[in-house]
Amino acid sequence: MATKLLHPQTLTSHVLPFSIPSLPKMSRSHTQRPPSFNNSIQFFLPKSNFAIKVAEPSSNLVGANEDEDIATEESPVDYSTITRVKTDINKALEGYNRGIFGMPSEKKSEIEDMVKLLESLNPNPHPTLDLDNLGGCWKLIYSTITILGSRRTKLGLRDFISLGDFLQIIDIVKGKAVNVIMFNVRGLNLFSGKLIIEASFKISSKSRVDISYNTSTIIPDQLMNMFRKNYDILLGIFNPDGWLEITYVDDTLRIGRDDKGNIFILERSKETNL
Repeated sequence: MATKLLHPQTLTSHVLPFSIPSLPKMSRSHTQRPPSFNNSIQFFLPKSNFAIKVAEPSSNLVGANEDEDIATEESPVDYSTITRVKTDINKALEGYNRGIFGMPSEKKSEIEDMVKLLESLNPNPHPTLDLDNLGGCWKLIYSTITILGSRRTKLGLRDFISLGDFLQIIDIVKGKAVNVIMFNVRGLNLFSGKLIIEASFKISSKSRVDISYNTSTIIPDQLMNMFRKNYDILLGIFNPDGWLEITYVDDTLRIGRDDKGNIFILERSKETNL
């Protein structure tokens, strides 16, 4: 729930122009303001028609900034653009398995630009003030965390073990987050299992939480036996210790950036069979 700053209204009759003619037998001094200017920030999406322009107000009237601040706070959220950008993100991610095994740098830059655009349109800029927006189950659709080279080989993710869904369940009341990484094991006896990592979180700002690793386990035992030698590698990839900045959240999508420079995009999930 965002905090709204209210400024006192300035009556038009009290607004004085900066240039005032000299009066007989009187001296009038005034403080000269720096010249006004217009700064523009534009976010452009590759292969996209979106361009969002944010311009700073320019005025020579006393109190104009206060009026502009109020107008900015009350400006409506551009939900039509948000919907289109979400669709573009899903299209861009097709065939890349959430980015876990890497993707071309051009594609990563394209997704990064779309993430920045969504962040600039965030309808809930202070998400930790209303934790109801964060609770429940979320499914990872993109991450800049990658499993490449020898790590992928050692974990068996090239041959007989494949990754399933990445789910995160946030319990607001208990202040806990549970990450569930699903695995499917190919072979004569096909079976599935999961890595479960439990962490605690504490609010540290209006948009950030500090995260502390608690426990982890792998089920069933057959899967634990496969990962036992390289369990430290597995935890090194998915260990959530540190902080997470929640840069965008609405009813269906959440974006976060952690202290290691990673980006996470998650969609709200109705998954209950965990």
